Amino acid sequence: MKTLELVKQVVHPSPLGTRTIFYHQTIADRLGLNATDHKCVLFLMEERKTMGQLSQLTGLTLGAQTAAIERLEQAGYVRRVRDQTDRRRVYVEMVPTNVKKMAHLFRPLGEAIVKLEATYSPAELRLIHNYMEQTADILHQETLALRESFAKTAATKQAAE
Repeated sequence: MKTLELVKQVVHPSPLGTRTIFYHQTIADRLGLNATDHKCVLFLMEERKTMGQLSQLTGLTLGAQTAAIERLEQAGYVRRVRDQTDRRRVYVEMVPTNVKKMAHLFRPLGEAIVKLEATYSPAELRLIHNYMEQTADILHQETLALRESFAKTAATKQAAE
């Protein structure tokens, strides 16, 4: 296969993104969460974060991020914890029992991906990882650019009224 044809296959929209969205929506539904709150939880499963850190990761405004965390607190998934050395800093962290509950839901997917990864060489996995990381960075930057563009358009319309 020629290089151009391979590039077209890689760049052409694949079902991966759509299937990922539906998978996560199914998990969110099972947990009684909306998609945005579920994504916040996924960032918190890695480690606790401040509201500012979460806002940067999700691209949500601090107000929208605060609302999401309040919903997650009410549902019992997260809690706010003051930093022991700087009492002004507040972290958001997962409630441990819910980490276990969520890990149970993701286990079959994780096991299937481990089996798939075993079919690739370490060099191929590094290449795939690099591609996925760079794609995630591009998506994040484009999301932020769209939000900024939409905010400017809304501000312009509001000023014209």
